[in-house]
Amino acid sequence: MDMVTKKQVEEVLKTIPDPEIGVSLWDLGLIYEIDIDKKTGSIRILMTLTSIGCPLFDLIASPIREELGKLPGVGHIDVDLTFEPPWSMDRVSEDAKAQLGFV
Repeated sequence: MDMVTKKQVEEVLKTIPDPEIGVSLWDLGLIYEIDIDKKTGSIRILMTLTSIGCPLFDLIASPIREELGKLPGVGHIDVDLTFEPPWSMDRVSEDAKAQLGFV
């Protein structure tokens, strides 16, 4: 059985845009952790949102599960939400800052 890699997961996350901002979840710095269980292929994503009051978690978590589920060897997918540490613009990639007009 093929085992999914962290790099593959990162590449998928780079293709999933934030529904409000249109920049990838990865480039916005919303992804805090990627854990892969080597035995089962289960993936746990620990992420945050740009604000605590953001109502879009389901609109973000669903495409993550859907797209990661297309990778060979993937088992169960958990997308967990945290606000510790709080998200800040410091987490945004240079590419995303350029897309958003901050550079």
